[in-house]
Amino acid sequence: MNAVMGLLRDSNVKISGEVFFNGQDLLKQNDETMRSIRGKEIAMVFQDPMTALTPVYSVGWHIVEQIRLHTQLTKKEAHKRAIEILDEVGIPDAARRVNQFPHEFSGGMRQRAIIAMALALNPALLIADEPTTALDVTIQAQILDLLKQLQKQHNSSIIIITHDMGVVSEIADEVLVMYAGRPVERATKQSLFANPQHPYTQGLMNSVPRVDRPRSAHLDAIPGQPASLLNLPVGCAFSNRCSKVHSACSEVPVFMANSTGHGSACFLVGDRS
Repeated sequence: MNAVMGLLRDSNVKISGEVFFNGQDLLKQNDETMRSIRGKEIAMVFQDPMTALTPVYSVGWHIVEQIRLHTQLTKKEAHKRAIEILDEVGIPDAARRVNQFPHEFSGGMRQRAIIAMALALNPALLIADEPTTALDVTIQAQILDLLKQLQKQHNSSIIIITHDMGVVSEIADEVLVMYAGRPVERATKQSLFANPQHPYTQGLMNSVPRVDRPRSAHLDAIPGQPASLLNLPVGCAFSNRCSKVHSACSEVPVFMANSTGHGSACFLVGDRS
């Protein structure tokens, strides 16, 4: 997602492919164009709320800078908007808290402030990278409820990156499961949870504790270690961890979808002959 946002500046990084947004290939845009898109049309909530804010500036400063970069609002008007958006994301006493520094906010409050900064200009697309990872379970639920509420309120699309199937079940409409940088399954949330097709997706489902199982039930784990992108297995990247591996897996499976749009990249699914 850093590539989508144009945030990769390492000369050793090779970026290929196409990323279209509103008819534009983002990977072909220059720095000036990307600066006009970032924050205004596409915004991002980064993974760790504890380090995503600059500690020497107030929380309100972060939001005001974002607003003034893309609008003609005065500093006073932008400050007023910062208070409004902090109040919108559930920061109590926003008029006072806007002048406080990140260390004066709890983890959940910082994440709310980061979401406020991302939504200050009503972007069409919000990218949330593991938005609940560093938070306790209660705060996680509050942040997910907030994202759903704001998505409807601002009419924005949201891409959430997560390893937590509980988060997926709570907030997603469509799901793309990836392994070692490759898509292995795509479906609506309902279809994915009702009929996971790829062994990796099945492994993720089976490794989650469920209330409808006996407490003594065995909790399955996916064997082995995640594949290294520097040394991927020949063929299917999941083959060295898959209990259903067979000879065909020495080739890379083609991603195929059925008539309902539920697709996967596995030789065990459908007719791959």
